[in-house]
Amino acid sequence: MKRMHMKLEAYMKGVAVALALVVTMASRSAAQGTNEPPILLSPDSMWKQRHNLRICADPQNMPFTNQKREGFDNKLAAVIASELGDSVTYAWWPSRRGYLRNTLSAGTCDVVIGVPIGFDPVATSKPYYRSTYYIVTRTDKKLDIKSLDDPRLKKLRVGVNLLDGDYTNTPPAHALSAHGITGIGVVGFPGFYDDVHHPGEIIDSLAKGNIDVALVWGPIAGWFSKQSGVQMTLTALPDSDSVDLPFAYSVAIGTRRSDRELRSLIDEILVRKKPEIDKILMEYNVPTVGTTR
Repeated sequence: MKRMHMKLEAYMKGVAVALALVVTMASRSAAQGTNEPPILLSPDSMWKQRHNLRICADPQNMPFTNQKREGFDNKLAAVIASELGDSVTYAWWPSRRGYLRNTLSAGTCDVVIGVPIGFDPVATSKPYYRSTYYIVTRTDKKLDIKSLDDPRLKKLRVGVNLLDGDYTNTPPAHALSAHGITGIGVVGFPGFYDDVHHPGEIIDSLAKGNIDVALVWGPIAGWFSKQSGVQMTLTALPDSDSVDLPFAYSVAIGTRRSDRELRSLIDEILVRKKPEIDKILMEYNVPTVGTTR
C-alpha cells in the first residue's frame, strides 16, 4: 500500500499539471507530497474587482490550451467568463514542475482548468468530464484488442507515453510491466510538449505503421486520432487491467481555497452550460466515460 501511494504521489507531481493536464491522477491521498503547497490566500482576485477572469494555462498544450486559444479548455474558459460577464486573460506557463507555484500561487491568475478531482494544492469544482486511457489501433488492422491480457500484445509493437522514470510513469506503463509486456516491443513516447516532441507523436507513429497499438489518455487519443487522417479504433482500457494506478479520472477546475464564491459560481455554470460544454468536448473528439455529475 505504501508503494502504491509513493507511485501516485510521484505521478501527481509530474503530471497532474500536465493534464492540462493530461493524463491521469486523482485522489486526495495521491496529492500529498506533491511539493506544491496548498493555496489558501486569494491575492487581488481580479475576476471580481475588475471583471477579468485570469486563466492559468500552458501556451502549447493542444488539445487542451494554446496561445491562440484553440484548445477545448480555452473554449471552456470563454464560456465561463461569458456567464460571469468577465473578460478573459491568460497567465502562460509550461506544464512542468513548479507550474502552480509560478501561476496560481504567485497570484498571476485565478483559475486552473483541467485538474483531477482531489488534487490537494487547489480546491476543485464539479468535474466537467471524465475520461480514461484507451487502447488505440488502426481500424484497418482489425486487431480488436480489448485488454492487456491479450497474448498478442507480447508480440506486437506497443506504444505508451512515458514521463521521467518508474515512479512517475503513466498508469498504462505500469500496467504493461505487470502484465509481462516488456522489452523491445514496448516503445516509449514523450508525455510533454517541448521544442522537438509532442504527446501526439504516439498517434502519428501508429498512423504510419511504426507501432501496432497505442495506450493513450482519452483527450489526446481522440484529438490526435482525428487529426491523423487515419481511421482509428479506441477501446477503453478496462479497470480490471489496472494494477495500482487507476486509468479513469474526473477532470475539474481548480481555484484557491479561499475563492469560494468564484468556485460556487463556476459549479453553477458547469451545470447550467453542460450541453454546450459537452458539445465542445465532442468537437474535439474527447472520449468520455461514466457520468460527471
